[in-house]
Amino acid sequence: MIVRRLQEIIGTERDVKAENGHWVSRRFLLREDAMGFSFHETTIFAGTETYIHYINHLEAVYCVGGEGEIEDLETGQTHKITDGTMYALNQHERHYLRATKDLRLICVFNPALTGNEVHDREGAYPLIED
Repeated sequence: MIVRRLQEIIGTERDVKAENGHWVSRRFLLREDAMGFSFHETTIFAGTETYIHYINHLEAVYCVGGEGEIEDLETGQTHKITDGTMYALNQHERHYLRATKDLRLICVFNPALTGNEVHDREGAYPLIED
């Protein structure tokens, strides 16, 4: 059994911050935990916009606080995100994620992240293989 608390992650290598300061990701489960997915709590800070295109990963996200929007660049649709909203990037959609109030998000990635990933120029996390 794995049990982790947020307070135990903050300030460790599992507490990953965007270089531009737009978000922080607290990574509860990673590939080394052998669960087949990774599990994160991510905060997207108010007033920021982040371009993302996860070409190597599928992601599901559940909002547990804050307010913002996701703009699907494939369809042009924009969806409001508030507490209780879930979205899944099941087709590797290019998108903008914007926060009007700090967004607190619970995220699951498949395949699992190794822990140190940050977005590259294309908005993706690299696929790190054994």
